[in-house]
Amino acid sequence: MTPFQPRSNRCTLLAAAIGMALSAGAAAQTANVQLYGVVDVGVQYVTGVRGGSVTQLASGIMEGSRVGLRGSEDLGSGWRAMFAAEMRFEGDTGALGNRTISGTQLPDRVLAGLPPSLQAALTNVAIGPSLGVNTGNRLFDRQVFVGLVTPVGAVLAGRQYTPAFEISNRFDAFANASAASPGQLLSIPAGFDIRADNSVMYRVELQGAFASAMYAFGETAGGTSRGSLWGLNGGYVIDRFGVGIAYNERKNSAGQKALNSLVGGANFNAGFANVFGMVARIREPNPSSGPELRAGLIAAGVPGALIDTGVLPRLMQDARLYHVGARVPLGVGTLTLGHSQVDDRRASNADVKSYGAAYTYPLSKRTDVNLAVTRVDNSANAQVLPGGNGFLGGVTAHAGKDATAIQFSLRHKF
Repeated sequence: MTPFQPRSNRCTLLAAAIGMALSAGAAAQTANVQLYGVVDVGVQYVTGVRGGSVTQLASGIMEGSRVGLRGSEDLGSGWRAMFAAEMRFEGDTGALGNRTISGTQLPDRVLAGLPPSLQAALTNVAIGPSLGVNTGNRLFDRQVFVGLVTPVGAVLAGRQYTPAFEISNRFDAFANASAASPGQLLSIPAGFDIRADNSVMYRVELQGAFASAMYAFGETAGGTSRGSLWGLNGGYVIDRFGVGIAYNERKNSAGQKALNSLVGGANFNAGFANVFGMVARIREPNPSSGPELRAGLIAAGVPGALIDTGVLPRLMQDARLYHVGARVPLGVGTLTLGHSQVDDRRASNADVKSYGAAYTYPLSKRTDVNLAVTRVDNSANAQVLPGGNGFLGGVTAHAGKDATAIQFSLRHKF
């Protein structure tokens, strides 16, 4: 776990980043550097929460609130240097990260049958406090990279989106916006590695065809392979239709094969609607954070045998994700409809489905209002509580408890 950073240090870093961004924005005319961002804040009403329904102000309902810098320099002969540095922030509190609506609560299937002391350790120390987004308070948590664009493709290095996540985002009708996004059904534990640190990526695009290859160095004491990630994607997208496929594979810090995600999708623009479909296979034969979790629990006095047989197997994944949806133009606005479901192949059989609709109405080129309604049907062992683009919902009051989210947001892009 990342040590908690004192509030004074975080405020100093944030002030420095904003000052740097404003200075760069003022010099944009001469240095080709752009200051940009999104502020998305709204009200949501969520049922299924332990203790009763919740009505709250939330940041990141349709898009995670952010501010960033990006720029490029023409080097001539088809060569160009570029960079991006993007940080998240919470529009409702000003914080750098957030916690789930359900707090440190874990799914019942993770805790069932374990000694009370171990349940408390997992909930309050080992796993529970890590549930959320950017809980380590990184300054540039969203992405930061530098790149060189050449006539035969681009090479980028830094913290970047993974190939599998790019395909899942492209063929999600909601584009990860609102609680109705299929990614919400695979959030605890995560079904996709969204971003990768220490990564090098090669990208190429040519007349609608695209492909990328990524390798993220583990950079652990055991070498660069332990904790590493590699991924590939490819596809073809034009105005009328698109198709793509991708694969990510991660090793944990012990060098074991951990989270691997295979995803494919397609869309077809029929004029009256743009129709999307996506299928993904999610497997995690060894928990990605298993070695760290095991070491922490052993230090707390938990027997290794109990961890190996009673805890780590519950964090493994074997699931299929299915999604269909459509974006329908309605005058100046857009209505997005979608259905998603997860077929859990584990013994716990925590299947879950969601149905959702989101309507976006533009007030101007940069500002819009959004209304989204999502219903999540949890099977007997599932507990998905929906969140948004910039935050995780968490888990419902108990296994089998369904949830509904009604979300309204105002989004401004600059």
